[in-house]
Amino acid sequence: MTHSRPRISKAVIPAAGLGTRFLPATKATPKEMLPVVDKPAIQYVVEEAVLAGLSDVLMITGRNKRPLEDHFDRNYELEEALRRKGDESRLARVQESSDLATMHYVRQGDPRGLGHAVLCAAPHVGNEPFAVLLGDDLIDIRDPLLSHMVAIQRKHGGSVIALMEVEREQIGMYGCAAVKPTDAEGVVQVTGLVEKPDPSEAPSSYAVIGRYVLDPAVFDVLRETPPGRGGEIQLTDALQALAAEPGLGGPVHGVIFKGRRYDTGDRGDYLRAIVRLACEREDLGPDFRAWLRRYVTEEM
Repeated sequence: MTHSRPRISKAVIPAAGLGTRFLPATKATPKEMLPVVDKPAIQYVVEEAVLAGLSDVLMITGRNKRPLEDHFDRNYELEEALRRKGDESRLARVQESSDLATMHYVRQGDPRGLGHAVLCAAPHVGNEPFAVLLGDDLIDIRDPLLSHMVAIQRKHGGSVIALMEVEREQIGMYGCAAVKPTDAEGVVQVTGLVEKPDPSEAPSSYAVIGRYVLDPAVFDVLRETPPGRGGEIQLTDALQALAAEPGLGGPVHGVIFKGRRYDTGDRGDYLRAIVRLACEREDLGPDFRAWLRRYVTEEM
């Protein structure tokens, strides 16, 4: 019964990547701290977790990621300077990040893939279902994907992954799911997964995007999962094992997402995210949209 399933309260955010696509900007600055308008990308992800009711956040970090911890910590000197100036608006924005959630951090150490990063969360998560949010994927808060996924997991148990239909020739950039329909619109049962398949051999056009709600059984599977594509421990391989044998940890369902998503790990999409979000801001949008129209008309 749905009411007997444990409540999901913990979110895991892997953030140990090197950000090589954004060099040299990420030589000394974590890619997750690159600003999207006036907030670092990682803050949008934490806010999404909190809006879905997940206020206990574990971030998987690596070397040179200390600014992530500093951002979600208090900065008493800055707060006092703003308080003395009477700048209550900026003070509130500075304090917002430190008051968002209960934050925890663990270092991945060796960069051995997403599956290994998730496995690093096992001591913190314990025997509870939990969410995984990839820091490169920004989901617009007006499209409550994670909340929907949590609800599906509460109903069916097992694990739930986010899927997005992409052009067939693009599927080789993603994990790809084989699916069969269910009675619920936009919800499918996942029968198999493959990491970055050749488009001609892909089982579907449904790509796995960076949101997961996972049964803790995934940890036992990950401990036995050998390195796969790229010599890394792939979360996709562990989910394939769970999908193939639902008795290991329940079924795997997919939620087909058709909302607004920004891949801030891609330079072009990162720029598009900034433009779209700035255009929609009440404080920035009117002037920025007017300038953008003039620029497109006069310069392009």
